[in-house]
Amino acid sequence: MNRHAQAALMFLVGGAVLHAGTTDLYLRYVKAGLRPLLLVAGVVLIVAAIATVWYERRNRPARDGHAHREPRISWLLVLPLLALVLVSPPALDSYSGMRAGTALPPHFGLTALPAGDPVRLTVSGYADRAISDHGRSLGSRTVTMTGFVAFDGSGAVYLIRMLLNCCAADAQPVKIGLTGQIPPVLQPDTWLEITGTYTDRQTRDPVNNGVIPYFTVSQAKPVAAPSDPYESLG
Repeated sequence: MNRHAQAALMFLVGGAVLHAGTTDLYLRYVKAGLRPLLLVAGVVLIVAAIATVWYERRNRPARDGHAHREPRISWLLVLPLLALVLVSPPALDSYSGMRAGTALPPHFGLTALPAGDPVRLTVSGYADRAISDHGRSLGSRTVTMTGFVAFDGSGAVYLIRMLLNCCAADAQPVKIGLTGQIPPVLQPDTWLEITGTYTDRQTRDPVNNGVIPYFTVSQAKPVAAPSDPYESLG
């Protein structure tokens, strides 16, 4: 592939990265905090592509005697870029969540819950307080969380949120078992907003023997999937 073709591909990659970074598409690949780095990377690639074309044109007379035809098949490298721009990949779902062991973020201590009920927590935030703190910081407080539904082989219902360290490739599920007023008809991957209270009931994940805390549901309603379907460390 000649320099002009390389520059064109570099420009397309930069444009695809900028497109992802200026929309919610990037949230399907990396955690929200990496957006500035994606935007910078996209700009750098585009500038580098323009500089490559300028340098090649400036030095064209010296290269004309050595020009040769490049294989056209190299342009197939454009296809993954078109897929990135045109196709929005689905977020990781219950299939992925139930085939990986439950995870928890590193525990660095807990802050006091804000005043008022219900208090909104992330799925990983509830799991951290339920396991590492044995629910002491939760007490009888009413909690609201959002996640998607999954079932194990016995039909037990779980609320899951995938936790990212950096990107979707390293995502791990945080699982919470549900008890109480669970809607009678649920489908896997349904997003629910649940409200309820802490229970000291726990179970073990058969995948990695990790602790899965439970949550007593008093209210549950289906909701649309959030624009950012993942939770992240840090």
